[in-house]
This record gives sequence, C-alpha cells and structure tokens, in this order.
Amino acid sequence: MNMNENAMNNSTTRREFLKTSSKAVAGAALTAAIARPGYTAEDNMIRVALVGCGGRGTGAAANALATTSGPIKLVAMADVFAEKLNRSYDALNSAAAKVAGSADLWMMGFKPSQVDVAPERRFLGFDAYRKAMDFLKPGDVVILTTPVAFRWVHFSYAIAKGLNVFMEKPVSVDGPTTRKMLQLAEESTRNNLKVGVGLMCRHCKAREELLDRIHQGQIGDITTLRSYRLVGPSGFTGPRPNDLSELLYQVQRYLGFFWASGGVFHDYVAHNVDECCWMKDAWPVRAQGQGARCYRGDAVDQNFDN
Repeated sequence: MNMNENAMNNSTTRREFLKTSSKAVAGAALTAAIARPGYTAEDNMIRVALVGCGGRGTGAAANALATTSGPIKLVAMADVFAEKLNRSYDALNSAAAKVAGSADLWMMGFKPSQVDVAPERRFLGFDAYRKAMDFLKPGDVVILTTPVAFRWVHFSYAIAKGLNVFMEKPVSVDGPTTRKMLQLAEESTRNNLKVGVGLMCRHCKAREELLDRIHQGQIGDITTLRSYRLVGPSGFTGPRPNDLSELLYQVQRYLGFFWASGGVFHDYVAHNVDECCWMKDAWPVRAQGQGARCYRGDAVDQNFDN
C-alpha cells in the first residue's frame, strides 16, 4: 500500500493508535489496567463477555480470569456456531475445575465461580454480539475474537455501550476497514475506554531488552530488518459440508477467504510486521506483496472470477 499525502498527514494518529492498542496482549493485561471509579465496594466486579468462542477466544477468556487481580467473571458468550460456544464453555469449566489441585501458573486463581454463564446468556447468531454486550455495564470488558472481518462492527457497538475491549489481531482486512478502525480508536480514546490488541511479542522480555539496546545505540542505525515465521500449511478450506450455508462455511474456514481474514499471511505475519515497526520505531512508507491464489478443492475460490 503506497502511503499518500493524506496518509502521511495521519501518521501521528496511526503511530499513537499502534502505541496504545499494542500494549495489552491478552484479556488479563487489559482488565488489570481497568479502574472502576464510582463502583461501590459491593459492586466492583469486572464482567466479561466473550464474542467469538474459538480456541483463541477461549484462551483469552481463561487468561483474563486466571491472572487479573480483583473480582472478575465471565458472564456472557456469543458465537454463530453452537458447537464452538458449547466446546468453549465446557473447556473453561473444565479448566476451572482443575485449579484447586493444579500447579499450572497459567490457571492459578481461576475459580469455577468465575465462569458464570447461564444458558440464557449463551447467545447464537450474527446478532449474538449485541445480546452479549447488552448484558454488560459501562466499564466492563468485551473480548472480540471472531474472524477479523467483523471486528469494526463489534468494536463500534462496544464503544456505543461504553465497554473496554480486548481484540485479537489483526484488526482490519483492507484499506477501508483500516481507516474505520483508526477512527474508532480515536473515538474510544475520547470516551476514555481501554483497548488492547493481541500483539503478544510486545510482552516478550527478550525483545524488550533488544529494543533497549537498539535505543542505546549499541548496534547503530537499523537499515535492514528480516523477520521469519515458520508454520505448517494452513488456510485450506476443503469441500463445503451439506449442512452449512455458503456464508457459514466461509466464516468457519475464514483463513481461506480474503474478505473474512485478509489471508493467512495477513493473519499470521501481523506479529512479524509489528515487531519490525516496533524495533525501527517507524512506519513503512511503501509495502509490496506477492503470493499464490487460494483454491477450494477442485473449484476456484470465490475471491476470483476466472
């Protein structure tokens, strides 16, 4: 993406957005930073809603419950797939049940009573995010871990409800949604809301030490950075099951569809690009990419018309 004059004028906004949003890596980091002025001693509970109940959402909810100091509960969940929501709820309950005799620091302090999601607060459907957030009070926390295509929609509603937000990376799929997210970030700041993005590398002690040495001038000016990500094959879609609509099929296999995820590279390598910008303390002025087409079995993917 070439940075035009207007984008360069917005460079401060972009820089501040990244600086603010990337400081919190998980729900725990976000909720730990939230003050609850005005709440009485009897009502200082931080209530959490999980929107997007896949593996990452389940992990983020567990992180928040396990390591946040002060009273915190998961009180609502939302997804478009019943099996994902049920699996997530069962996993969180199972993890909580093991805490009493567990030495696992990741789960330390995570009590069964912190998973307080009655059946009537487990919402399904494309409007489930609204129902889950409607159950919260201003100042509570919503965790947004659906496919990224829906991020700006969910973020907009969270701001309207006065909710603090933890969202997974990436946060947009293209230029228009990036601009929307930047505008929403400014609005959340004006509303004094806390917003954290899952850029976990920002919390790596080794990388913090490297950054400190760079800033001290120990290796001179950085002129070239290379970052590598080693992963197995991913983003395959496979044939559509007969019991799934085309829309639900693409949402379920979102990494294989650019509209839903921005593509595997965009999703996975967001960390690597962020690290390079962090170490250089600058934004790229130009970006260029190349890659292969996405295919779905014997049929050409919906992203292409030939």
